[in-house]
Amino acid sequence: MFAHGFGVSQSIWRFITPAFEEDYKIILFDYVGCGDSDASAYIKERYATLDGYVLDVLEICEALKLTNVIYVGHSISSMIGLLAAIKQPERFSKMVFIAPSPCYVNNEDGYVGGFKKKEMENFFESMERDYINWANEAAPTIMNNPDKPEFTEELIKSLVTTDRQLMRQFALATFFSDHRKDLLKFKKPALIMQCAFDIMAPLQVGDYLHAHLEKSDLKLLKAKGHFPQLTAPAETIREIKSYLG
Repeated sequence: MFAHGFGVSQSIWRFITPAFEEDYKIILFDYVGCGDSDASAYIKERYATLDGYVLDVLEICEALKLTNVIYVGHSISSMIGLLAAIKQPERFSKMVFIAPSPCYVNNEDGYVGGFKKKEMENFFESMERDYINWANEAAPTIMNNPDKPEFTEELIKSLVTTDRQLMRQFALATFFSDHRKDLLKFKKPALIMQCAFDIMAPLQVGDYLHAHLEKSDLKLLKAKGHFPQLTAPAETIREIKSYLG
């Protein structure tokens, strides 16, 4: 099961899934409000926190009667998958977390999430003030692959063509969430794939996750930025396959 992160859709996996189709049943989906999903199914109260997205994952598992799931989550979908596996551990066998973060905001207890609280507030103010300008400014920094401008353009297009209010709600549920306490409840084997120069998930976050997830492996990728499945698919595939054996 491949789960996309904030601001994109299942198409983000198009360079990855062909490498696994011979050996696995592939499950792809769009969260409600993203990609080709039915936006009319969006319920603001349900998706006010990540719990609504967790329910999406579990309802797909139920509808398709899935067990022994290898869950591959990108960005915030790593935490969505972690929470789903805590709720229904019998569904999942292994987890792969690509560029994950349990909390994006630095904390007074010394935790480094990558952003000061004021920076995150400015992030949302910019989104509210001029959404299109925000997308055009944020995407290059998040992608961080100036030599591959086509992927930055793809991210911008995905952001600006998605319902802005739904994106804002998803962003609030994502970037002000703190799931550090949930890490100790998670007992499944997990691979943490950490990217170089990733503004959304700096190296300290990968180290923190590895230290707090009981059965985790940490792999530092050569890939830069937040989207290695786009910018470095060969490396991404190689590390996932190596982990799965």
